[in-house]
Amino acid sequence: MAHAGIKTVILLSFVLAVGFLLIILSCALWSNWLPLLVALTFVMAPLPNALFARCGGDDFSTEYDGSGPVDLGRFITAFVVVTGFALPLVLAHSEVIAPGACAMSITGGALVYGTILAYSATFKEASSDFD
Repeated sequence: MAHAGIKTVILLSFVLAVGFLLIILSCALWSNWLPLLVALTFVMAPLPNALFARCGGDDFSTEYDGSGPVDLGRFITAFVVVTGFALPLVLAHSEVIAPGACAMSITGGALVYGTILAYSATFKEASSDFD
């Protein structure tokens, strides 16, 4: 585990809480719970990368040959992230949710996904020579 201080953990948890607060407020203030789907998409977004990351090539090759499963995981992740940003815009355009709910939902979703990325980058395990 990388060396990260307690201040990093506190900051990441605060930003994550603010992101979820914005998403929940975007639902509660306008009495429409469809923007809550954004939280689901941004929480599910890193999973394909995590699942397909181990499907890469062998540890002995030095060049990148282009692993199909790893690229598929990145594609699915990108698809889910774009869906997380586009879904509130489509719902606001079709007047299912209010424009304020759309803005709060996108901002909260960006904070949640950014926190997940920052957490995974901060606590990424260093590769060992003996693995």
